Amino acid sequence: MNAGVKVAGFVAGLGVVLGLSWAAGAAVGPVLDEPAPAAHEMSGEASGEMAEEASHGEPGAHGDADLLPGGLAVAEDGYRLDLADDALPAGSQRLAFTIVGPDGQPVTAYDVEHEKQLHLIVVRRDFRGFQHVHPVLDPATGVWTTDVRLAPGAWRVLADFVPTGGPDLTLGSDLQVPGAVTVPATAPVSRTDTVDGYTVTVAGDLVAGEHSMLTMTIARDGRPVTDLQPYLGAAGHLVALREGDLAYLHVHPGDGLEFAAEVPSPGRYHLYLDFRHDDVVRTADFVLEAS
Repeated sequence: MNAGVKVAGFVAGLGVVLGLSWAAGAAVGPVLDEPAPAAHEMSGEASGEMAEEASHGEPGAHGDADLLPGGLAVAEDGYRLDLADDALPAGSQRLAFTIVGPDGQPVTAYDVEHEKQLHLIVVRRDFRGFQHVHPVLDPATGVWTTDVRLAPGAWRVLADFVPTGGPDLTLGSDLQVPGAVTVPATAPVSRTDTVDGYTVTVAGDLVAGEHSMLTMTIARDGRPVTDLQPYLGAAGHLVALREGDLAYLHVHPGDGLEFAAEVPSPGRYHLYLDFRHDDVVRTADFVLEAS
């Protein structure tokens, strides 16, 4: 498959980067019952007052709070992400959760988006341990389950889905993993990553509030990889998380590894590119700073 990709990027709206440290980020809980728009098409600016108000999660609030990007709220439009356990031990663990609908019952019907009914992102709040997995649904109970790998620390669980007849949603909830945690240093800007012998590089710059083009190239043994296998219906899959609040931006490519993105605010963004080659899905990660 040709390795060139084009995608319509996603615009998220919140004009202030919350400069949270590792410890502060670990302490921030999910936004409760805060209405917010679908994570995939957003624009506008939010004041610091609105961001603080959102973090306290006033139920039923409207107005500027509707500009919150995806993944910051545990509930939206009557739908709620309920983890079976809000704490799990370190190691390989079974994660279970339900999506509760406006009628108070678990949702059991979902639209297929990018070949899956639900996409789940699990990542520690220091951006380590990123996992993009696809849980299995029990249609009788509405319970989703999947295996994840956990290290001690504070984690964020992000569910990206479309309930049948409902809106396009990304909900987020916190997961605690007990144990000693070493506070990591701030990640530097990084445009190149090496994973399993593949060297992946991103070219292009992010400019807040502007249409930015990012081009990924993949090489192995010094030679460009031009025969990527389809993954989730495309040549690659890109997720971006804003440093501080882990606001979620989800981008799907078109024909190659070129991505169009518009970020809402200056600051650092952690990017994760999933690609498939030789029947194995690998993930490269980068850190870019939006000017």
